Amino acid sequence: MYRSRLEGKLDDITLEFLSSISDDSVISEYDILGSQAHTLMLLENEIVTRQEAVKILGALENLKKFDFSKKSDAEDIHELIESLVIKKAGKEAGGKMHTARSRNDQVALDIRMRIRDDINTVCFCLNQTIETLVDLAEKNQDAIMPLYTHMQQAQVGLFSHFLLAYADALFRDLDRFYVAYGRVNESPLGAGPVGGTSIPIDRQSTAKMLGFKGLVENSIDATTSRDFVAEYLGNSAILMTNLSRMAEDFIIWSTSEFSFIDLSDRFTSTSSVMPQKKNPDVLELIRGKTSQVIGYQTAVLSNLKGLPSGYNRDLQQVKVSIWPTSKIVISSLLVVNSLLKTLKVNENVMRDAIEGGYSISLDIAESLVRRGTPFRNAHRIVGNLVQIAARSGRPLLALSPNEVKSVIQDGEIDALELHRIIQSATPEHSLELRKSRGSAGKHEQQRMIEERKRKVKAYMTGTSRRTTEVRESFGLLGKTVASLIRNSVK
Repeated sequence: MYRSRLEGKLDDITLEFLSSISDDSVISEYDILGSQAHTLMLLENEIVTRQEAVKILGALENLKKFDFSKKSDAEDIHELIESLVIKKAGKEAGGKMHTARSRNDQVALDIRMRIRDDINTVCFCLNQTIETLVDLAEKNQDAIMPLYTHMQQAQVGLFSHFLLAYADALFRDLDRFYVAYGRVNESPLGAGPVGGTSIPIDRQSTAKMLGFKGLVENSIDATTSRDFVAEYLGNSAILMTNLSRMAEDFIIWSTSEFSFIDLSDRFTSTSSVMPQKKNPDVLELIRGKTSQVIGYQTAVLSNLKGLPSGYNRDLQQVKVSIWPTSKIVISSLLVVNSLLKTLKVNENVMRDAIEGGYSISLDIAESLVRRGTPFRNAHRIVGNLVQIAARSGRPLLALSPNEVKSVIQDGEIDALELHRIIQSATPEHSLELRKSRGSAGKHEQQRMIEERKRKVKAYMTGTSRRTTEVRESFGLLGKTVASLIRNSVK
């Protein structure tokens, strides 16, 4: 339909190479809504007549039930929809629908509307997952566990503290998407192919009808830029990386060697030959799909880095990375949220793991510091004690007063006092003493949990408001279209 300058039709191989129709079905609804808003704006500004607008809007309304997955000779969804409108409304009316716009601003509009909706969905799913993490943390404030660095026991901690760490990481992901929404929620429609139009249109009118808060004002920027796509995919890659880290922890801790947690059978599978196996396949796929999303982000950045200003057909390939990324992110959040709700925590196993290690060592050293011993001296004393205990395979609590005395230099501290400190250094006592803000101390857990509960509610309220604003704009657009069509029949 767009080849009037060119001679002949595209052959099948070339058409298949050029066509994006197979990737466009997910934005067909947005293309129809954008076309309806554009047509109403043309009517408001007397660029089309009421009769012409009714014919166009009626044809577009009928297309909401059309199956766009059917094979087509069109290059893209925009050409297909316009050709179907012309077929239904006639060329005199339907041929005016594309007045004062281009496929260039049209495709940018559709992508922004789709990503805008996807961001709201991701924010809802993130909120739910964070809420589940916080709820699980609240139930496990007494579940003592070893915390790790370099996969070696480091300090005594609480399972609630571990869960809140991931809740906070996901809050940052949520904030990245939430803030990015404002940059996506600007309308490029009316920018034309690259330099605007001489026809007296009202860009603010179409933006308002489609629920946008403003315009991508510069016409070159509106049609050329896809940084908002790169930002969305970048945020998605960071989010998936955080989910992948959590998945890795859960995979390790669900092994028979650790057994800190048990995964529900719903999120595991067994071997085709080894009947005893309970494989964490869902979590492994989170790791695998994370690589895929990182690849999509890299593909988009590689696509954009060398493009000159103005629309280039390379940008067609950007869409290929967006839709699967949204699907992976949303499905991953849904499955992680469900997995967390069914997670079983083995408190006794985690508590027993502390007894076999020396994660209480820093607490003993800090007890010496509170009594006036320089930290570096305390570090040496406790390090030597751990060396003696480890050689004989005993815990620090089993060391005798003489063994304790052997690591003390003249005048540092009384050996019997140090022995009493070691005997009183239980995990429970350690966590009671832990006072620094944001620490694994018991008193900090409830404060952090309550604060994060309030934060979840605030984000949920904001996301709900944004979603409602878009839906109300679409609802008002639909009512205006229906009223215009209905009144024309009378």
